[in-house]
Amino acid sequence: MTYTMLGTPLLILSFGSLAILHLIIFCVFFYFFNDNKSNGSTFHSPPSYPILGCLISFYNNRYRLLNWYTDLLAESPSQTTVIKRLGARRTIVTANPDNVEYILKTNFNNFPKGRPFTEILGDLLGNGIFNVDGELWRAQRKFASHGFSTKSLREFVAKTLDQEVKERLLPILESAMDDNRNVDLQDLLKRFAFDMVCKVSLGFDPCCLDPSMPVSPLARAFDVASAISARRATAPMFIVWKIKRALGVGSERILRKAIEHVHECVDEIIEQKKRNHNDGTGGDDLLSRLISEGHEKEMIRDMVISFIMAGRDTTSAVMTWLFWLLSQHTHVEEQLVNEIKTTLTNNSNSTTVDDQDSSSTYVDTNLDYDALKEMGMLQACLCESMRLYPPVAWDSKHAIVDDKLPDGTPVKSGDRVTYFPYGMGRMEALWGKDQLEFKPDRWFLEHAAEHGELRNVSPYKFPVFQAGPRVCLGKEMALVQMKYVVAAVLNRFEIRPVRPEEPVFVPFLTAHMAGGFNVRIQRRAARTTCLST
Repeated sequence: MTYTMLGTPLLILSFGSLAILHLIIFCVFFYFFNDNKSNGSTFHSPPSYPILGCLISFYNNRYRLLNWYTDLLAESPSQTTVIKRLGARRTIVTANPDNVEYILKTNFNNFPKGRPFTEILGDLLGNGIFNVDGELWRAQRKFASHGFSTKSLREFVAKTLDQEVKERLLPILESAMDDNRNVDLQDLLKRFAFDMVCKVSLGFDPCCLDPSMPVSPLARAFDVASAISARRATAPMFIVWKIKRALGVGSERILRKAIEHVHECVDEIIEQKKRNHNDGTGGDDLLSRLISEGHEKEMIRDMVISFIMAGRDTTSAVMTWLFWLLSQHTHVEEQLVNEIKTTLTNNSNSTTVDDQDSSSTYVDTNLDYDALKEMGMLQACLCESMRLYPPVAWDSKHAIVDDKLPDGTPVKSGDRVTYFPYGMGRMEALWGKDQLEFKPDRWFLEHAAEHGELRNVSPYKFPVFQAGPRVCLGKEMALVQMKYVVAAVLNRFEIRPVRPEEPVFVPFLTAHMAGGFNVRIQRRAARTTCLST
């Protein structure tokens, strides 16, 4: 009796200890001989364990994922890493241009966005062009390609841009300077970009830059919806947000309400635009074109929401980081200002204006496409800003069938394959030992901007506008808008940060500065004063 009573627990304890010992041996075996060894492969993976994968490393680095991925890629012989963690698909992250070209062009059909990605943004973007694949994507791409190439749309964009800068943006900066008031330049540029994209996409003016108007409810709802949708993509385990969505609780409840508000606002604008169309008073905006082609209301709504999402924060993010970089590299700023002055002084439409409130003189002109194209230093500065601080830090596709990347990395059906512009801009193998420095000269054939021509850099080495069949259709329009705004602002003003420390880069759907970009606006000194719009 005593033996039975004592022996059973001892027997259970012995078997339990033996099972734990076997589990430890199993984990050690896999740690050293499976997941953490590339076995001759060219890619590099983080510490990984059975079942959990690299979940522990992922969780420990959740607040610095960009730098974590960049470090992994820098240690990899082929600039590729493989991430396996509990609760997520196997993910291949690459900064290898050959791999990027293979994914975005060579074997494009095997790497669609895929359902795992479209689920994340599906509630917000629906079946819009940036969240669909196959024939639905091709049909929308065809419309968008034709729409962006029309002369009437380009003229409409140029007129809208000129009006928004002259009548709103510059006066606000002038007022802040006169009142010696600090300005959150990031917020101001976001408001500007939202006004622009709503006018071009919807033919609707939300008046975000008008200080007498309250903050647009549509803009506020977009901010909430995009932020929560982005957090879905970085969640350690996707099942968590899916459960919250099913139950309608927490952040998912807030997201649902924000999306409902976005849909209500856009639907109302569409109905008004349809009435205008029936009255023969349609416009040159993209919404008017969609209505005239007879598309269904839901499709129209999803498409214009996608256009707004693509244009509202990307250009403002690039300009924000460029203004900060220029404030840290005043010799580059002076070069850029001199280029603007020379280009616009030679413009036949320019006139010299003496500022009565200061000793400065500037050139007042309408910035046209030809003048903007001549500004090579401005183009180089924008590219260098996007290299270091890309508006979209990463983008993912999902493999349909088993495959192999050019560097030898095996791809399994269903794998998430991510190319990583943020990390690519920080690879010594791609940009040299000065890869972390802001050096616009690297974009010229000769390392003397005034004598050289711009390099033709592969879009697979610098994929900030994507590349291949899904290359950004609004690339040229975005560059024109950014050049116009930067030239107009630098013409009159010096932008100086209130805080000296380097801002924090936050990679939501589009990247932004944590805490905004608070600056002082100063009148440009006479010796470097150049141009105005």
